[in-house]
Amino acid sequence: MSHRAHLAVALDGAGWHPAAWRESTARPTELASAGYWRDLARLADDAGVLFATIEDALSLGGRSPEADAETRRDRARGRLDAVLLSSFLAPATRRLGLVPTVTTTHPEPFHVATGLQTLDHVSRGRAGVRLVAGSTPQERANFGRRAEGPAGLPASGRVEDDPALLAAFREAGEVADVIRRLADSWEDDAIVRDLETGKFLHRERVHRVDFAGEFFSITGASIVPRSPQGQPLVTALAHQSVPYRFAAAHADLVFVTPSDAGGVGGIRDELADAAAQVRDEVEPLRVFADLLVLVAPSRAEAAETWARLEERAPLTTDARVVVGTADDVVDEIRALVDAGADGVRLRPARLPADLVAIAEQVVPRARAAGILSPDGGEPTLRERLGLPRPSSRFARQEVGA
Repeated sequence: MSHRAHLAVALDGAGWHPAAWRESTARPTELASAGYWRDLARLADDAGVLFATIEDALSLGGRSPEADAETRRDRARGRLDAVLLSSFLAPATRRLGLVPTVTTTHPEPFHVATGLQTLDHVSRGRAGVRLVAGSTPQERANFGRRAEGPAGLPASGRVEDDPALLAAFREAGEVADVIRRLADSWEDDAIVRDLETGKFLHRERVHRVDFAGEFFSITGASIVPRSPQGQPLVTALAHQSVPYRFAAAHADLVFVTPSDAGGVGGIRDELADAAAQVRDEVEPLRVFADLLVLVAPSRAEAAETWARLEERAPLTTDARVVVGTADDVVDEIRALVDAGADGVRLRPARLPADLVAIAEQVVPRARAAGILSPDGGEPTLRERLGLPRPSSRFARQEVGA
């Protein structure tokens, strides 16, 4: 093994399998409760998982490719806002990074940026975001501001063949840029709090962001002081050339979906090529491979459970699926790490059952096998990933009051 890697989890409702809510171990009546999410987050936190991503979408059907996703009644529906939920979970956890999903098309970028800065403050430096480009027709109908936009992948399956998708990624790039600019708009020492002189703020160290892009403009500083990480960790899921270029240009960490460990090297090469063309940041992009997992005491029991789920509602996913024991999952993690992944994000098929198995069986086995990076006690998510804290781009640049 050439290096050790980090482990993350991806949390979504009752689990990533659409029939998971019907399992006897599920808690379908609690999916919109604070206690349910607190239990999941604490389970991952106590296990030493690096961070948890929290899925989100802006319509009932989410991002399901099913034509009747909005209307069918055999799926778990309804969700909590991921950024708000993460801010609730921050004081309920100690070390776990919190990475909510944000759709870049409809929410106001200023609101997104300040929400993430707030999350970084209340978590004391454990905030991130997973940016999702584009929107579905149902999401656009919910907002009523845009009639046109992507309608899914084109027949070719390539993002570059759909002008609407290309525009969505350009817009997502602007959102990522503004998130970073607004995070930088306060210098670290902008707040004085001098009781004797009555001076609270160095006004010259709070900077106006003047951004005029293709899709929106921003004029002014953030309302939130600079947060512990300087900038929240920016992440994205990428699976082909245009998303790779987006991640290379705007993200700190990218999630990828290789069909097996052998695909990691090729993906890293393509990301490196994209980074050479568009990335200004010297620090290399961190690459996490996704695995969707169902864990049981035996392979036979795992296969039986999977068959039952698939009979109720077949799963459509771009991620590699591992159905087996904790040792089987550890073997897959080891193979991905050996192939060069900086980390692995596990998508539990069933919640809380598979997260319990990850916390109680997979993580201890992977740690004992020497696969996982040790927790050195670094206080922020960026530091635990070995990423530097960005300096404010406006530092010591004076502006008029």
